[in-house]
Amino acid sequence: MKKSIGFYPRVRIEGGGRGVVSRAGAVLLVETVRKSGLEAALSQALAPWRKARAVHDPGKILLDVALAVALGGDCLADVAMLRAEPAVFGPVASDPTISRLIDTLATDGKRVLAALRTARAAVREHIWQLAGNRAPDVSGQVTVDLDGVLVLAHSEKQGAAATWKKTFGHHPLMGFVDHGRGGSGEPVVGLLRPGNAGSNTASDHIEAARLALAQLPKRYRRGRQTLIRCDSGGGTHEFVAWLAQRGRWLSYSVGMTITDAIHAAVLKVPASAWTPAVEPDGEIRDGAWVAEIDGDCRKGWPAGIRLIVRKERPHPGAQLRFTDADGMRLTCFATNTHNTPIAALELRHRQRARAEDRIRAARATGLRNLPLHDTAQNQVWLEIVQIALDLLAWMPMLALTGTARLWEPRRLRLRLFSAAAQLVTTGRRRILRLAKHWPFTDVITEALGRLTALPNPG
Repeated sequence: MKKSIGFYPRVRIEGGGRGVVSRAGAVLLVETVRKSGLEAALSQALAPWRKARAVHDPGKILLDVALAVALGGDCLADVAMLRAEPAVFGPVASDPTISRLIDTLATDGKRVLAALRTARAAVREHIWQLAGNRAPDVSGQVTVDLDGVLVLAHSEKQGAAATWKKTFGHHPLMGFVDHGRGGSGEPVVGLLRPGNAGSNTASDHIEAARLALAQLPKRYRRGRQTLIRCDSGGGTHEFVAWLAQRGRWLSYSVGMTITDAIHAAVLKVPASAWTPAVEPDGEIRDGAWVAEIDGDCRKGWPAGIRLIVRKERPHPGAQLRFTDADGMRLTCFATNTHNTPIAALELRHRQRARAEDRIRAARATGLRNLPLHDTAQNQVWLEIVQIALDLLAWMPMLALTGTARLWEPRRLRLRLFSAAAQLVTTGRRRILRLAKHWPFTDVITEALGRLTALPNPG
């Protein structure tokens, strides 16, 4: 009779090992920081808040927290996993030092946020130049998606309130630059709001759009080459008028609520005016049609606005709403883009759904909860989350190819960042030898080769 030993081999565990580095794949993020010039930019931005004779640079401390968040941490104390690997991350400040810095920055909130955002904007422009034909503006147009996020709170934190989904927490308004079908996206605004903040508050959307535009290179801060997309939360007269204001001339694609006037206009559209909707590959989308509507429903809106409606057979199990018609689910959006087929405009607006992927990535990167108590502290945390998301977007854009460039943070952590390595010291050099049997070692080494080949920041 054969004795069973179980499904997995038994190993003996002993402490005291040396020369082994966990999360060695995180050198991809460290090298991205080095090539982007982010370390110097944050150091200079936070120089006014560095105390005399301080051992640790505030920019380095904030970057360490952002790296910990990018690697899966969700609180300040998770910096400990970087502190355990000085060969990769260098000296890391203690937990009390980090907490004191966050308190100091939160005390001078507006100036600190302005400094951090200015530094990120400068680094972003440099990154896009390094990326070349992989940059999000390679087509001559930049798309910014705005969307709200519900962040639950499990304790009485400042600004936490009941949300419209009958939960309790905060309702930040986020913005992301869309990298298109071949990439992910990078955050350009994180506006912290109370949980009871409205979904269609025009002043909040205007402020978020203003901050998002300030993150773009100067040539994209006005003009038709910049497209602002959002759902029906942004479909207000004030916000659309702000986007279309003379001298700003931004392109927009904004979801609209199906009002009685829009519903009545849809019922008057003749059958011959409906055009089949299309998929990204050019194929016809089954059971979906689009049409442009006119009439009284455009009164009171900026000149040049176009209202485009899509009707689609509901998915199995979906319930129709009062605003639907003839057994079809109706959706509507407004745009000021002309000389483009309405089917292509509807596809462009439908691709706003990629913002949901960005929000999912943000939740997995420090936005599942806000770990601090005061609103000013959590706004600093939200900036740290955005820096982490920046790194997780810039690294694939600069170094990864193929499907690997589409990997979300969870997959990057599992396949690349969690790789272990042996630390070898020879002469004055330190070498990380990645495990040969790790299935993604080649991806890591090739990505590091591409990063190393990039010029150092001047």
